[in-house]
Amino acid sequence: QVQLVESGGGLVQPGGSLRLSCAASGSLASIKFMGWYRQAPGKQRELVAQITGSDSTYYREPVKGRFTLSGDNAKNTVYLQMNSLKPEDTAVYYCFKAPNYWGQGTQVTVSS
Repeated sequence: QVQLVESGGGLVQPGGSLRLSCAASGSLASIKFMGWYRQAPGKQRELVAQITGSDSTYYREPVKGRFTLSGDNAKNTVYLQMNSLKPEDTAVYYCFKAPNYWGQGTQVTVSS
């Protein structure tokens, strides 16, 4: 089993930055296959970034070059550094670990 605890998020102006953190605990905790989804109002939940099985990182096209997913194996924690934020990045961001472990979600609002 895995428990995921998120932190970070909040309100930021367009062009600003935020960092999300997600710490995994439990018998299956590791940063492998961890990442972030997001869900905007009225839209489906979508994958933002994920550490893959080959230890590479997948990024959704709209966030490439702006978001960076990194991990700390010793702490079983992943970080999503979000730069040059846009209003369309506004969503609830969910940490996840494959196959089906989820955090509680954290709100990110980009607005002036």
